[in-house]
Amino acid sequence: MRNISRFILNKTASALSISFEKDKQSSPTTIELSIEYLRVYAPTDDKGKAIGEIPKVYHKKQVQLLNIESVGKHGYRFIFDDGHSNIYNEDYLLTLATEYQQRWQRYLSSTSTVSNSREAMIEIKEVK
Repeated sequence: MRNISRFILNKTASALSISFEKDKQSSPTTIELSIEYLRVYAPTDDKGKAIGEIPKVYHKKQVQLLNIESVGKHGYRFIFDDGHSNIYNEDYLLTLATEYQQRWQRYLSSTSTVSNSREAMIEIKEVK
């Protein structure tokens, strides 16, 4: 397992840079992942069930990361502005970076309908 040395949030690009410390077998690494990608591929869904490789979350193109909290040896809790929070460990973040192309293309392919769009949905409720 590689330890994270710092996070840099770029709100303009809606991306998070993650720097990993150098370990005995490898050099320091920095990865950059979009906030949308991190939210869509959160380790668990809103009910705590593992997501797997096929996301079931849509309409997150404008989602923002509000805060990152250390949760000790478990990893880091990412808190998003849509009310979702999840714990990401170092290994999972590296997996997301390594499998980015395949996962992102799979996600984009699944967003071909209005109900599975990347764009935010506006919920309209009738008040009587």
